[in-house]
Amino acid sequence: MRVAQVIRLDPESIEEYEQLHTAVWPGVLTRIAASGIRNYTIYRYETLLIATFDYVGNDFDADMAAMAADVTTQRWWAVCGPMQRPVAERTEGEWWHTIPEVFHVD
Repeated sequence: MRVAQVIRLDPESIEEYEQLHTAVWPGVLTRIAASGIRNYTIYRYETLLIATFDYVGNDFDADMAAMAADVTTQRWWAVCGPMQRPVAERTEGEWWHTIPEVFHVD
């Protein structure tokens, strides 16, 4: 399953956010992999962050719940979260808004 998501970034936090992502905490990277996420990329266009990843697990909801329950990931989110600004189109319970795939080719 391929996933794409968007969120806004506080303009004053661009440099700090990008610096944090040059050295993501090892525990966060371990949890991402354990949750079945591969090929995870975040792009920035001005203040819009666009994340894409492949999910290779069997239970997306359970894997995302395990990620949310991880103490190291919670600490990472506490650092990054205040820099992010959810888009108005997000649905209830979303932080990053999942966007539809329009085209894909391998």
